[in-house]
Amino acid sequence: MQKTTAKAQKTAAKQRAIQSQVDAKTKAKKTAKSAKSNGAAKAKLKEDKPMQAGARRYPEPPMPAQHLKKPGKEADLELQPMYDAPFYKGSGKLDGMAAIITGGDSGIGRSVAVLYAREGADVAILYLDEHEDAKATKRAVEAEGRRCILIPGDVGDRDFCFEAVERVVEAFGQLDILVNNAAFQIHTTEFEDLSEEQFDQTLKTNLYGYFHMAQAAVQHMTEGAAIVNCGSVTGLEGSKELIDYSMTKGGIHAFTKSLAGHLIPRGIRVNAVAPGPVWTPLNPADKPAEDVKDFGKHSKMKRPAQPEEIAPAFVFLASPQTSSYITGEILPVIGGY
Repeated sequence: MQKTTAKAQKTAAKQRAIQSQVDAKTKAKKTAKSAKSNGAAKAKLKEDKPMQAGARRYPEPPMPAQHLKKPGKEADLELQPMYDAPFYKGSGKLDGMAAIITGGDSGIGRSVAVLYAREGADVAILYLDEHEDAKATKRAVEAEGRRCILIPGDVGDRDFCFEAVERVVEAFGQLDILVNNAAFQIHTTEFEDLSEEQFDQTLKTNLYGYFHMAQAAVQHMTEGAAIVNCGSVTGLEGSKELIDYSMTKGGIHAFTKSLAGHLIPRGIRVNAVAPGPVWTPLNPADKPAEDVKDFGKHSKMKRPAQPEEIAPAFVFLASPQTSSYITGEILPVIGGY
């Protein structure tokens, strides 16, 4: 796997280079805008109090004003995402199953890995090069009493995807669940500034990665298996500063519906979860620090979700006990329309 690891490191370096270009342009535009406004103060609108409806209280904006280097490490976040869902009780929904989770080292992927293990599944974590995060996820899965293997590499690389799936099948003897979750995202304030390099990187990770992993996985799946893709509210509603990302998420939704119909005769279900704003390394490794503090503020609940609030949807769509008659669906978990 040395070759695939080197490719992953190269992809991570490319992502950081794209990020640096976007950061420089964004900073220049903000400086110009600030000078033009001449420091004019804007009237503050009275906002509703953020909604709390969970088993425990979740953080509310302002979030820590922090900017991470791509691909973004959870270990570096000042405010650690809440992923372990201490009030979630497992009930054997995935007993004896084996799952692959791409981008499983942190964020939503980490929380899904923990809940899958709590429900009885062994878990393989695919990730780019965030080794510290991946090891923390592995410890969390093993604390639930299940096996966990870590496989670093770039899902945009077709050979890596097929090699990784073979390793998982060899280790666990089967493959029952694929969670496509790995993603690349960067905001661009001006459409003309969206470079071909950035566009290509977003498509390679978010579309090619899902396609490669699904093709590699289905040949090992049998009746009762499930694929759960991670879509996005941006794929439903669009986002003016995430044109390339939104485009891929809309594509993931269409891919989900199309592949679901194709795999019905084989008894393999395909669905997607479409999250709204979620506190993970993805956005702090995207937006400038001053913008991160308002992350989730404009959702209906006036706060971002925490990963453990999203992960149960992935359990629901993976388990034949809870969703045997559900395929080709996009489940929005966005804090209210």
